[in-house]
Amino acid sequence: MIGYGLGTGGDDKQTLKVAASPTPHAEILEYVEKNLAKKEGLKLDIRKFNDYVVPNTATESGEVDANFFQHKPYLDDFNEKKNTHIEPVVNVELEPLALYSKKAGDLKDLTAGKTVAVPNDSTNEGRALHLLADNGVIELKSGAGAEATLGDVTDDKGLNFKELEAASVPRALDDVDAAVINGNYAVDTGLNPSKDALAAEKVKGNPYANFLAVKDGNQDDPRIKKLAKLLNSDEVKHFIENKYKGGIAPAFGPVGS
Repeated sequence: MIGYGLGTGGDDKQTLKVAASPTPHAEILEYVEKNLAKKEGLKLDIRKFNDYVVPNTATESGEVDANFFQHKPYLDDFNEKKNTHIEPVVNVELEPLALYSKKAGDLKDLTAGKTVAVPNDSTNEGRALHLLADNGVIELKSGAGAEATLGDVTDDKGLNFKELEAASVPRALDDVDAAVINGNYAVDTGLNPSKDALAAEKVKGNPYANFLAVKDGNQDDPRIKKLAKLLNSDEVKHFIENKYKGGIAPAFGPVGS
């Protein structure tokens, strides 16, 4: 985990403390900070974490005012298991989950005995298994939901699965035959789902858009409203499209239930 000054500094009431994953969340926030925030009278204190737990617990405790790193299925699961009260504010971008390989040139090359790495947290593992099933790599039992597990696989086609923390999956790519990698970690390692993947999620209608989130009750904070407006601006849309070239996609608007 990378953390910068958690619980220190940024006490100015105009300064909004936001916890974010380094890529692309903090990069998008840094673009807003450098190019858009000043004219709105907004100051940002961006705190970077390679961790999917601390940004929510810090938001719950008030150590930070908001976070930007997660999608709705993950947040719903987190709130239920941790008894936190984090609420989404506005969707910003989507990081398509995709299947990559340095050894297979086609999905047909993933034959019996091959090993596929998948994220081990409940929402992203289910998401990975659905991606594999949608592309005929495996079969899932009827009705397997968003939190599908390896126990829901009815036909693994003889494949072996290696469950790893999401952040560790890219590092395992050399050691396995294929890996399902979250979009932010893929971009971090120079992979692009629109060009390098054997299979990738579709952007349209995807429920896994990442959003700005706050502790329930803080949605109407004027600083949050300003940041939400800027994160859904044309300038941010162009920044995402130009910087990530399809590896990350704008996904603006309200968060679905």
